[in-house]
Amino acid sequence: MPEHQITVNGQPRALSGVPAHTNALDFLRGIELTGAKEGCAEGECGACAVLVCRPAGDGSRWTAVNSCLVPAEALAGQEVVTSEGLGTPDHLHPVQAEMARAGGSQCGYCTPGFVCSMAAEFYRPDRPDRPDGFDVEAVSGNLCRCTGYRPIRDAALALGSPAAGDALAERQQRSAPSAVGRPADLAEALTLLREHPDATVVAGSTDLGVEVNLRGRRSPYAVYVDRVPELRTLSTGEVIEIGAGLALSEVEEGLGGAVPLLDLVWPLFASPLIRNGATIGGNLGTASPIGDLPPALLALEASVVAASPDGEREVALADWFSGYRETELRPGELIRAVRIPRPLAGLTAFHKIAKRRADDISSVAIGFALDVEDGVVTRARIGLGGVAATPIRALATEAALEGRPWTSETIEAAALVMRDEGSPLDDHRASAAYRSAMLGNALRRLWAEMGA
Repeated sequence: MPEHQITVNGQPRALSGVPAHTNALDFLRGIELTGAKEGCAEGECGACAVLVCRPAGDGSRWTAVNSCLVPAEALAGQEVVTSEGLGTPDHLHPVQAEMARAGGSQCGYCTPGFVCSMAAEFYRPDRPDRPDGFDVEAVSGNLCRCTGYRPIRDAALALGSPAAGDALAERQQRSAPSAVGRPADLAEALTLLREHPDATVVAGSTDLGVEVNLRGRRSPYAVYVDRVPELRTLSTGEVIEIGAGLALSEVEEGLGGAVPLLDLVWPLFASPLIRNGATIGGNLGTASPIGDLPPALLALEASVVAASPDGEREVALADWFSGYRETELRPGELIRAVRIPRPLAGLTAFHKIAKRRADDISSVAIGFALDVEDGVVTRARIGLGGVAATPIRALATEAALEGRPWTSETIEAAALVMRDEGSPLDDHRASAAYRSAMLGNALRRLWAEMGA
């Protein structure tokens, strides 16, 4: 397929003349595929969800993404299916039919996005063929303000398996399209960055897309790294290494529970639609002080592998953040991977304090990784987010725990220390006093859940 085309619902659509900053949603609506809607323009509502054919082993997988965040140019050469491509009024797709039967739509604004997210789960290759086999969390990134979620849930749980001959199911038996308009390997990506020092590096675009939509950001040049092979590796040997270009949903599946602390983070990290695009490299590269991953990775004593034409260097994550939204990444470098050393701590926990239980930005996020032997804390690592200009380690609290008995008295003394970690601010998410209180209470909660 030519570079400047996207296959949409089986038909090639030209990208020629489309401005580089145009997102996939605007592109689709511009060719009169108006099922996908703009609700929030920042990936929180899912009204814009569409399906993209992504690599999965020897085959492919239909993956739901927020089209409002993905640049249309990032889908060059790819295959996309919108709600219009799933079925027609005369021949409804099984997901559409169940939504209609269950009364899962009223105003209909959000319905196409729900249908696409449900279709991605419908086609999940390893989905069990039973009523509870449909993971309703697959639509947790989609919001509905009028129908209510019960009929949507009923529709999801009523779905069986794709019928024999289902074209979209059969498509998954073949490889996904090769990426075009991207560097073929890490060396080419680094060459492009050297030639274009003002370039923006784009992977999932879950952060950049918001900047483009809401703040009018425009980049003179973009380097898409989501398919660079060296950024898509994952190994779980003596050192766990996660490629910076893997989507978080791919990381979760690839690790398969190998890092229990991260398993606590995934359900609280935005939504499936976001995790299908966001990457660890992007999360650490944007250096947000309220990101969910850094506190957990700090507790895991992770390090960042930065690549340049001169080779690689490894930087401890505790030294990675140099200031608000600033890192130690040098001009011309790319984050290639994140490394987590073994052995992993025996006691881990992740606390996220936010106004909503899920799909929200944290006021405070805390990652715990402790070892307790013979009733004594032998090692304590605690990562904090939301309480300083950068994610930080709670070094004073760690010192207050290590070498002391694992008792409620030790926890209470350390909780008083932890209240003063960082330099919390008053903002629209929480007051400084509230954040400090949450820090102290986090250790008490840890003890209540795991101590006795």
